[in-house]
Parts: sequence; structure tokens; C-alpha cells
Amino acid sequence: MTVRVRIAPSPTGNLHIGTARTAVFNWLFARRHGGQFILRIEDTDTERSRPEFTQNILDGLTWLGLNWQEGPFFQSQRLDLYRQAVQTLLDKGLAYPCYCTPEELTEMREAQKARKEAPRYDNRHRNLTPQQREEFAAQGRKPVIRFMIDDDRAIVWDDNVRGKVSWKGRDLGGDMVIARASGGEEPFGQPLYNLAVVVDDVDMTITHVIRGEDHIANTAKQILLYEAFGSKVPEFAHTPLILNQKGQKLSKRDGVTSIFDFKEMGFMPEAVANYMTLLGWTPPDFTQEIFTLSEAAEQFDLNRVNKAGAKFDWDKLDWLNSQYLRRMPTEELVDLLVPYWQEAGYEFDLERDRDWLEEIARIIAPSLTRLPNAIEESRLLFGDDLAFNEKGLAQIQQEGVADILRAVIEELDNYPQFSQENAKSIINRVTKEQKVKKGMVMKSLRAGLTGELQGPDLMQSWLLLHQRGIDKQRLQQAVAQAQSN
Repeated sequence: MTVRVRIAPSPTGNLHIGTARTAVFNWLFARRHGGQFILRIEDTDTERSRPEFTQNILDGLTWLGLNWQEGPFFQSQRLDLYRQAVQTLLDKGLAYPCYCTPEELTEMREAQKARKEAPRYDNRHRNLTPQQREEFAAQGRKPVIRFMIDDDRAIVWDDNVRGKVSWKGRDLGGDMVIARASGGEEPFGQPLYNLAVVVDDVDMTITHVIRGEDHIANTAKQILLYEAFGSKVPEFAHTPLILNQKGQKLSKRDGVTSIFDFKEMGFMPEAVANYMTLLGWTPPDFTQEIFTLSEAAEQFDLNRVNKAGAKFDWDKLDWLNSQYLRRMPTEELVDLLVPYWQEAGYEFDLERDRDWLEEIARIIAPSLTRLPNAIEESRLLFGDDLAFNEKGLAQIQQEGVADILRAVIEELDNYPQFSQENAKSIINRVTKEQKVKKGMVMKSLRAGLTGELQGPDLMQSWLLLHQRGIDKQRLQQAVAQAQSN
């Protein structure tokens, strides 16, 4: 058997993190078993579906590195197939037209509520006579099509994540609507989700349906439809929901829902995909946390998917992202950082200053958590003017600091070819001549060059500032600031 799985998002919104995580699990499972990963767009909700959402889904899956072997298939282009399936069920006597009005259904639910019963359709039109149907039709009523559900039926399946799952027919809300009422002369209107999903899965020979646990009730209904069509029922695996830190379903209030929100925040797609593998799945070596999708696929197994909800942890995602940024080739990192530097207004010539920018990227990479951090981490290395923070200003205003900085400036003239070794020699000589501790020289130099007492490596920063010819200028500005007090 060739494993065939699918991801079937609805283009009524951007690619949601929950859908993306489900896509990751499907992709991993298909890759592990040498199977096929199929993309299907469930766009039958014509009022809410938008082309821009479809494109967002395609782009989001691609950004995460999830390539599909077949598709995308669009349900809106398969309506005739669904209508044929509805007619098949009608011909078999397994479905029927229901002429209930919205008002009658509301009245029925209110009565159930008053009796403290769970709301459900009471199957009142299941056994209408031909004459009764003609009378309803004569009144201008347009019927929906309902699929018969036996209240006494037990629907049982062996879930690949949750083990044995059992539902009773009476808990599924009565006979299920599988097609809307017609808006014209057709006997019925657009087929609905549960029917279309089953028809698609049968037609595409899906072997495993891997999706969120919120679909469990749908699975029970869909199994009945597979059987009604005489089709093989696929295996099911219902993955845990993604929760916030309070144990509630992740929502917009938690700061992110769309996959491209992560991109805009400065996360790497490899890090996001890596993190999603850990949202509900435990690798055999539970200490391993960093791996590519291909590496995860070699170990992925549905029996290691957790039943409990997966809590979203921003700190964990930040840590993973920092690891990917730290390990990235400098040339690639610079290409990612340039737009942020440009947005911040930092001045540089991309072609002429390429080597200089790569040195900056190399210095700040260990400090980056997200890409936008590069703006602050490298701020001290751009621009001629020097801005002092409170601690930096306090340092240069100390007695003797102006003399230290003037001595450094004078020493710089002795080194037309400047290197880190030259910088160390200057510090040692100034320390000796000014008769101060080396730490005093280092702190004064950092404050004079950057205006602060913390930041990237001092020697490397000094060298980069010297390459732009602004180290001496900054030190002179610091001396002037020190003397003004």
C-alpha cells in the first residue's frame, strides 16, 4: 500500500498555525513511508473564500518547506462529482429531501432546550410520503438533502493517536445535511463539507487522514458515508490542539495565528517548521530538539504524537530561531539582515561595504533571537554621531578618562594598517603610560567608541569602526563631551 495523505485547508483566511502544524505532520508521515502528500483547497464556501487566501496558503506551505506531490485540487471545480455522490445516496434510499423551514427548526431546538435535551434534528421528514413531498414542494419549499444516521449504530475506529474511539449514532445530531437547498430548478443545491471530504478522499485514494482532534465528531459521520458508498475507510489520526499557556485554544489574542505572522516577526522558516514538529510529537531521543524536516521524517511515527494539547511556548521558539541564525552561513545571514538595516535608515553601500556588513553579521549572530534584533544589536556600528546612554556618559565623565581617550587617538596615528593586534598594543601602551588599570582603559574605550558599556566584542567593533574611518571621530567627540563637564 502506498501511503497517501492530504492537507485540505479552507481559503477563508490566511494559513493558520494549526493547519500548518497538521500539514507538517502529514508531510512527515508521507515522507517517512515513501508516500504522497496531496494538497486540496476546500473552497466551496463561496461567500468567504478569497483568491488571496488561497495564495497565502500556497506561499505559507512553500515557505515552511512543505512540497506536495499532487494538487492543488480545488473543490469548487469538483461540484459535479459531489452532486453525483448525493444522487447516489438518494438512489440507494440512504438520503432524502428535508423540507423543514428555518422557523420550524428553530422551534424544534427551542423545545428541546426547554426539555433540557441536546439540540438535534428529530428526523421528522425522513419518512415523508411522495404526496407529502409534493405538498411541501407546492408550497415553494426548497429541500436540503439529509443523510440517514441510525441512532442505535455504534461507530468505532482505532485511532492512530487516541486508540479506540467510539461514538453512538444518537450523539451525532440526527440525520446529517449533505447538500444545501437549491437556489434554482435543480433538485438540491451545493453539497456540504462532510460529503465533499469523503468523496474527495475516496477519489484521491487517501489512506490516512491526519487532522486536529476538533474533527473527531466529523470522523464518526464520515465513516458512515464511506460505508454508504461501499468504499474503504482510511485510517484516522487526530492530533492535539495547539494551546496557549493558559491551556486554551490558541487565538489571535495570543499574538499570532497566521504563518506569515512568524515571517514578519523575523523567524526563520526552518525554525518554525522545526518547532511545529515538537508541538504534539516527541522524538525517540527526547533530548534532540534541532532537526530539519527530512531528519524529523526519518523518526516520525504517529504513536509518538501526544494526546494532550500542545502548549505554544514563545521562549522555546525564540531559542530554536536563535540556533538557526547562529548556524547560518554569514553570506546568507547578511542577505536577510540588509532589509532591516535599510528600514532602520542605516547608511551603507551594499556592494562596496559587503565585506564590512558580513563582519557585522558575524559579530552579532550569537546575540540574535529574531532578525529584527539586528537593528539594535548593530546600531552602535552605524553612523558618525555618538549618542551616550546613562552609564556610557558616566564613564567618560570620570576623572582622567579624557586623557585616556586622547592618548588612544594619538596612538592611532602610528598604525596606518590597523588590526586587532594593533588595538591590543594601543590598550597596553595607554594603560602603562596613563598608569591606570587595563579595565579602566577598556571601559573608557568602549564608552568612547559606542556611547555604552555593553555591546558586541570591543576589539571587533573597534576594527569595524576603523574600517569606516569613524573610530577617531567618535573618540574625539567623546573627549569633547568629557571636557564639557
